[in-house]
Amino acid sequence: MLDQEQTATDPPAAISNEGTQLPYVIAVGASAGGLDALERFFQSLPVQTGAAFVVIQHLSPDHKSMMGNLLGRYTSMPVLTVEDGMLIEPNRIYLIPPASMMSVAGNELHLRPKSPRGLALPIDFFFSSLARSHGNRAIGVVLSGTGSDGTRGAVAINDAGGLLLSQDPESAKFDGMPRSVIATGLVDAILPPEELGPRILDHISHTPHDRSPRRSAAASYDRESALEEALHLLHHQGGINFRDYKPATVMRRIERRMQVRHVPDLENYVRLLDGDTSELYTLRRELLIPVTNFFRDAESFETLAEKVILPIVKDHSENQPIRAWVPGVSTGEEAYSIAILFSEAFDKLRRWPDFKLFATDVEQHNVDTGSAGMFSESIAAEVSPERLERFFYRRGNHFVVKNDIRHNIVFAKHNLLEDPPFTRMDLVSCRNLLIYFRNDAQERVMRRLQYALAPGGYLFLGSSETISSVQQDFSAVSSKHKLYRILRHGAPPLEPHSPIVALRTSGSRSGSKRLRPQSDAAAIDAGQAVLLRGYAPVSLLLNAQQELMHVFGDVSRYLSIGEGSATLDISKLLPPSVAPVAQALLHKVAVSKEAMRSDILRVKLASQQTERLRLVVRHVPQDGGDACLMLSFEPEPMLQSTAVGEESVQTMDMSAESADRLETLERELAVTRESLQATIEELETANEELQATNEELMASNEELQSSNEELQSVNEELYTVNSENQEKIEILNRLNADLDSMAQAAAIATVFVDHDLKLTRFTPEATKLFKIREADIGRRIDDFTNLLDYPDFFAELKKTIFDGEMLQREVPAANDRVYLARMLPYAVRPGTARGAVATFIDVTTLRDIERMQSVLDSLPEHVAVLDTSGRITMINHAWRNFARNNGDPELSNSGPGSSYIDACQYGAAATDADYAKAAADGIRALLNGERSELSLEYPCHSPETERWFLMHAAPIQHPSGGVVVSHIDISAWKHQRDPSV
Repeated sequence: MLDQEQTATDPPAAISNEGTQLPYVIAVGASAGGLDALERFFQSLPVQTGAAFVVIQHLSPDHKSMMGNLLGRYTSMPVLTVEDGMLIEPNRIYLIPPASMMSVAGNELHLRPKSPRGLALPIDFFFSSLARSHGNRAIGVVLSGTGSDGTRGAVAINDAGGLLLSQDPESAKFDGMPRSVIATGLVDAILPPEELGPRILDHISHTPHDRSPRRSAAASYDRESALEEALHLLHHQGGINFRDYKPATVMRRIERRMQVRHVPDLENYVRLLDGDTSELYTLRRELLIPVTNFFRDAESFETLAEKVILPIVKDHSENQPIRAWVPGVSTGEEAYSIAILFSEAFDKLRRWPDFKLFATDVEQHNVDTGSAGMFSESIAAEVSPERLERFFYRRGNHFVVKNDIRHNIVFAKHNLLEDPPFTRMDLVSCRNLLIYFRNDAQERVMRRLQYALAPGGYLFLGSSETISSVQQDFSAVSSKHKLYRILRHGAPPLEPHSPIVALRTSGSRSGSKRLRPQSDAAAIDAGQAVLLRGYAPVSLLLNAQQELMHVFGDVSRYLSIGEGSATLDISKLLPPSVAPVAQALLHKVAVSKEAMRSDILRVKLASQQTERLRLVVRHVPQDGGDACLMLSFEPEPMLQSTAVGEESVQTMDMSAESADRLETLERELAVTRESLQATIEELETANEELQATNEELMASNEELQSSNEELQSVNEELYTVNSENQEKIEILNRLNADLDSMAQAAAIATVFVDHDLKLTRFTPEATKLFKIREADIGRRIDDFTNLLDYPDFFAELKKTIFDGEMLQREVPAANDRVYLARMLPYAVRPGTARGAVATFIDVTTLRDIERMQSVLDSLPEHVAVLDTSGRITMINHAWRNFARNNGDPELSNSGPGSSYIDACQYGAAATDADYAKAAADGIRALLNGERSELSLEYPCHSPETERWFLMHAAPIQHPSGGVVVSHIDISAWKHQRDPSV
């Protein structure tokens, strides 16, 4: 039955303090195995959604969460760890910090420390606060996890008009949380994580527009007609008449289903209901949301225990039963709460009278759920640890009510508005149910509850409900907590639509239709009915179980209905003086199948008159079914007239029959006593053994339950940490692979050692210098021989680790190579012991180049090396000095990087143009492979003296190509040969 504490008229307003509409907030609950689901969920969402996302997980209080870094790799939305008072902004992801409980109020997120003791349910806590704050703009998503956290909060989101989604259990690593929330029957969609994001966007984009207060008369009529048709379908196929419910409550639920199913108007939704039975039952279920808790409004239940339950127990004797009724019980939490209070009162007063509590609801699914007495572990937040230990036992992820509480409660399906009420109740608790009914329906219910109460009985209502219609018949025990005591008993609640009145009405209508007989057969039937009423005795038709099936004639003189539950058992309806005789006759005829009658009886009627009559019982056979019995009442005036026609009816000797029956019963009783005595002795022995075993088991079970709760909580936290560590390990593996690939590509010999010089890692190139292999990891580096001519290597390695400074030097090796040895300190994390990494870079080629440069610098000739394009790449010392002394001090035209061909063409004087051209053409020919060498004698006079040079150029015999050019000063040689020059 519906059970929540709000006015049930309009949906919760999702409006901020500034009057602006709050954004959609998507609350995502996850636990063990949730990291993979979260990554798939956010990977399917765009950056601009217009909504805010809040992730609530079970995190270890002692471990720093890496969830922000991990999720940031799968989404471009900013990922923030929540701080107290943080504002909610769209297109952001907010993460709950460790050891915190988070709630939302308006546009702000709030944190409070998580209790170190007891079961913490952060997902339920946040879901519930989100439902209160954001109403129909709240969206709840339940992903992988163990246990049932999120289930009760999900019910609150659905009740507030929000959207509720769950991960498909088949796609979850741990399906406990998804299956628990799916079991409520309120989930709007069950999808894999990657499909939940698009479903949320689809829901947001199909948000219905505000209902306009202005509507044409025709449109209003169509809407009312469609609503009436929907209510008719719910009544006809769903079995509940929701016309007695407040229209605003019904319309709010219908509009929510319209948004979920993306139906634009009510008329189309009615067509959907007419053709889709599953949608009809989904709407029916949502109109009967089981929002309830144990000890809801704890202060009210404390007052109930002190001012109502304790007085009831005190006023009842041991043999006087106590009766209580909880209509609209939903899934049973309120009924069990009241039963627990009665049990505590019995123990407190040391009195244990017979106690029976009737828990009823209009929804059979709720009745079955409550009757099972199994609840999720989230009730630990509502029931104290002492009561959990005393009245419940643990089974997996659930708490089950112990039998000493369960056997006192009777669960049954019952419609408070249509079915007859229970009677003689000492307490009736009907909380948060009346607020959903229209005023006239509320008044009918109150009359029924008043009739159900025994004199001096108590009534317990919800905080938003009143007894205004029957206020004069009750006195207030606690107005604040809606506790009342009856002053005047109510009349039987017979409404115009009740079955009795309806029968009379239909009978009168049918009688009016029969005023004009339709045929001779009808006239004959009417005549037979007159004869039967005039001459046949008053009779009762009974089935094989001696239950009343049909009445012939006026039996009001002989039958009476007592207080309590209605029954058709004939022994309960007959007067006490007649009932034993009738039972004996019925038993005898049922066995012998022959008609029998009693002696003449004196019966005292309700009018205090005495009547002489005889009971007659006849066997009524039926084809293909159980035979029936006819019980007739023959008053004294009929005895003489019936005696003639009934010589075949045997008169039963009641004395002899009673004696035979009594003897048979005594024999059976003696045998039963002997068997019972033996059974009792065996049971006593077994019971003593079982009690001793049970006490040991209970003690062990309590310890195991406590340990199991702690282990389960730790296990969830460890699994979350493990998931994050696995993700981090995968990142480290990739980094490690990148590092190995980079080391191989660089081909640099590298060794890593710890603070004890033990080898921790090395590159393949290091094996060319050190005699090491993979199996040597963990051995000291000085255990291995090496090719280095470096006696101080180990000492300087220790110095690097101790001082934390880098050392570098060139070292020759036995393989005729030269290496640049560089040693750097490193630490895994600050504050830990340092290690060192030593790299050995082969610089032999560099040294060869330096030696070649030195050789060239030692030559007196001007030497330059050209690349394949004619640009200068290398010059010697003589070339550099000549250029600086002859107009190019910066070597801009004749230094490395400049074009030698351009220098020949544009740098020569007009008188030397032919020589310059010949030099440039010759260099080109060499570069193109057209010549094998070039020799050219040319003048290069200065203002002070005449100079002659011999240019010689030849191709470099190397795959990279190029040309080497030399200029030799031949001025002295030229003057010796030709003094005139």
